[in-house]
Amino acid sequence: MNWLIIDSIIESALKEDSSFRDITTSSIIDPSSKCKIDLIAKENGIIAGLPIFKRVFYILGEVNIELYLNDGDYVETGQSIGCIYGNTHNILVGERIALNFLQRMSGIATVTNKAVNLVHGTKAKILDTRKTTPNLRILEKYAVTVGGGYNHRFNLSDGILIKDNHINAAGSITEAIMKVKNNIPFGRKIEVETENLEQVKEALAANADIIMLDNMSIDTMKKAVDIISNKCATEASGNISLDNIRTVANTGVDFISLGMLTHSIHSLDISMKNLSWI
Repeated sequence: MNWLIIDSIIESALKEDSSFRDITTSSIIDPSSKCKIDLIAKENGIIAGLPIFKRVFYILGEVNIELYLNDGDYVETGQSIGCIYGNTHNILVGERIALNFLQRMSGIATVTNKAVNLVHGTKAKILDTRKTTPNLRILEKYAVTVGGGYNHRFNLSDGILIKDNHINAAGSITEAIMKVKNNIPFGRKIEVETENLEQVKEALAANADIIMLDNMSIDTMKKAVDIISNKCATEASGNISLDNIRTVANTGVDFISLGMLTHSIHSLDISMKNLSWI
């Protein structure tokens, strides 16, 4: 965890939710009162984001948290995840922000874990993409790893991916790869997006390190894997869901990237319940 980045995210979220003060809590709750409240799962899934949940209350202060689970643990409906106790005002101010992070990250970890389990026994590894919520990428990609997946590049400086628009601008895959090799630091791997077998052959001849098989039919993907024949890594992408991911994995690809891990997930339902005074 890079807390310099994460603390900035949390502080920005707290400012958004309580620009000046929580007028409801301030009107009802004595500033010195203390309480305890339970953190409870309301559906089954994989927990991710507990360190972020705790950090919200650390920043607010005067709140302690006892956790019964760790990130990556499976949780069932009704199961207690932990107990929060301390200053009532700060607990109520931080409740929604802390839960929003925890619910979304747990939803990402849960769907990632489903994808990982569906390809179990194949060589395929599950990757995320850059289709993340702006400014929350570090949290969402962390949640993918908690679910058993792997991170693709974090940002545009993190890796080379020559896509269709780059190819069109350069004139060809070969020309695009040549231009990249003349301008990048030594040792960086080059990935190329391909849409048909002719492009696969061209990328292979131009010594691409990774060839993305984008929006290909299963039959075409199998042929592409055979053509590449382990000369470089392969990544399947586009129109892949939990319904067809096993079929895609069985083509023999090395990686399967899924935008839906971060852009179309269902947040896991988690609540803070049973407030009592201490």
